[in-house]
Amino acid sequence: MTTLSTAPTTPTQRARRVLWSIPARLRKSILVTHVVSAGAWIGIDVISIVLVAIGWARAGEDRTTVYRALADFFVVPLLLSALIAGAVCLVTGVLLGLATKWGLVRYWWVAVKLVLNVIACAMMLAFLGPVTELATGEQPLQDIWFVSFLAATAMALLSFAMVLSVFKPWGRVRT
Repeated sequence: MTTLSTAPTTPTQRARRVLWSIPARLRKSILVTHVVSAGAWIGIDVISIVLVAIGWARAGEDRTTVYRALADFFVVPLLLSALIAGAVCLVTGVLLGLATKWGLVRYWWVAVKLVLNVIACAMMLAFLGPVTELATGEQPLQDIWFVSFLAATAMALLSFAMVLSVFKPWGRVRT
C-alpha cells in the first residue's frame, strides 16, 4: 500500500493525520465519485422542485396529471437514484475523511458536511410517503407544501455543503 504524497514520514505522525492510507489514483477516483454523486443528487433535487412547481402552477386536471407524473416518474427512478447518489456521496465522503488529512471530525467544515449529508438522506426517506400519495390526484395542499419544503430544504443543504467544500471555513475542531 502506498501512502499519500503529503503524508508525514513517521508512522506516529501518519497515524495522527490519516487513519487509512490509499494510493493517490484511488483517492482521486473516490473524490471524483464523491463530487459526481453530489452533483447528481443536486440535479435530481432540482428536477423534483421543478415538477412540484409545475404542479402548483396548474389547476384541476392538469395539476392531477402533473402530480401523477411526479409520483410515477419520481418515486421509483428519481428518488431511488437520489437515495443511491446520497448513499454514494455519504460513503465516499467517509472514505475520504478516513484517508485524507481532513478526517471525519477533525475540521468543522467536514463534520458539518457529514451531518448535512445524513440529514439530507433522512429527508429523502421522509419524501417517499407524500410523493407516493400524489398519484391519487386528491393531494391535500399541506402535503404538497411538505414535499416542496423537503425538496427546497434538501437543495439548500446540499448547496451549502458544496460551498463548504470550496471554502473550507472554521478551522480545526478542538480535541
